Amino acid sequence: MPPAATESAASSASKTETPTPYLTTMPADDFSWQITLAQKVIAITGANRGIGLGIAEVCLANAAKMVYSLDLMEPGEEFEALQNRFPNLKYIQTDVTSEESVENAINKVVEETGRIDGLVANAGMTKHQPALKFERAELEKLFNLNVFGAYFCAQIAARKFIELGIKGSIVMTSSMTSYRPNRAAPSAPYGATKAAVRNMCHTLAMEWSQHGIRVNSISPGFVRTAMTYYVEKSPDWDLKMQYYGGMPRLADPRELGGAYVYLMSDASSYTTGIDIPIAGIVGAW
Repeated sequence: MPPAATESAASSASKTETPTPYLTTMPADDFSWQITLAQKVIAITGANRGIGLGIAEVCLANAAKMVYSLDLMEPGEEFEALQNRFPNLKYIQTDVTSEESVENAINKVVEETGRIDGLVANAGMTKHQPALKFERAELEKLFNLNVFGAYFCAQIAARKFIELGIKGSIVMTSSMTSYRPNRAAPSAPYGATKAAVRNMCHTLAMEWSQHGIRVNSISPGFVRTAMTYYVEKSPDWDLKMQYYGGMPRLADPRELGGAYVYLMSDASSYTTGIDIPIAGIVGAW
């Protein structure tokens, strides 16, 4: 190879191998090391009720500047009651299965506040029935909301963090069914969607760390919501609880909130790519 060609190839290789500078997640030197969301703007998908609303309440209780619920359904009485206590809770109608809808919602948050610091990809659905009865259309509906919705919410938020130069945090709601079967109400497709959510967080955390973006997940066990009302009505519930040595109850959604607050706070600046199981009773089944 002629010398000129050799030099050109070496120059090209040098340019390719230049590492991208990392944006450190370390807080400022005067950081108080309190676990707080003071001055932070948080968006939570599916926060008009259930787990999402519980997360919103705990974020607000921990000094979040603004909390936005990005939800398809209209707010109900529970949301309005919380909004009366915390006027800095807002709602933006959003279809998380539509990238355009999500992008519009994130842009509106930034237009109103000038920033966005955290995104909780929480919106999801479940369907419990024997695997032999699931049809393709039902699986596609589950995956479209639980997996694709979470992925694109994270992607759109990450792009906005990078655009604004914000060291943002993304937390996805997975499930204990991503680890083990739910014997009380089996759903192979639902568990698969939540395993996908938990797994994708690891790779997103690796890819986006150079931008100072952290990505983690939470895996709740049984939480008392409109989707789990049937659990305690099971005829053998008391018997199951008799032989279980842990917490014989379902969680209040707010009991999950502390983990979300920690992961979105600057106190967790070296925490990324992990899942935090908040299992309660599920772990022993």
